[in-house]
Amino acid sequence: MNIPCILIPVLVGLICGILGYLLGKMNSKGDGSLAADLQADLDACKAHTKSLNTRISALEADLAVKLSTSKTTQSFAASTTPVFLFDQDLAASVCNKKIEENDLKIVEGIGPKIETLMNAAGISTWKELSEASTEKLQAILDAGGENYAIHNPSTWAKQALLAYEGKWQDLKDLQENLMGGKE
Repeated sequence: MNIPCILIPVLVGLICGILGYLLGKMNSKGDGSLAADLQADLDACKAHTKSLNTRISALEADLAVKLSTSKTTQSFAASTTPVFLFDQDLAASVCNKKIEENDLKIVEGIGPKIETLMNAAGISTWKELSEASTEKLQAILDAGGENYAIHNPSTWAKQALLAYEGKWQDLKDLQENLMGGKE
């Protein structure tokens, strides 16, 4: 078959045009960069995976607490802890500031944002905080994200128990010896 010389450049041009059009169509979604779109999808998947892993860790910690007999978990409150009455005047006189009952922020290392995290996890009283294991508290922090995961809740239950029992001087003495909430 003899193809005229003029048709070869036309056919090559037509094929190149079609391929260019198809490649352009494949690459035209979003910001025009297929690599950028794929990277954004990958980043979203990584973030979702991290979130799921954090949630799994929190659930595993809760399960471990429920299954264990407190051999490896730290709990400062006995199961038969008596009910203590809050004396706001005594607390204020020892701490030199007004103390509200069950204000988790009196525990060194807990601020307003962490208090909100704890409340969302069902810990809203000093008694509940005193009964929580360090592992459970850390899982709650981890689930809150990187900004919270760096905190160390190892003394929080002990501090909360002292507040719950109204042992304000003991709490004050303990907190004076803590460095960033750690012993």
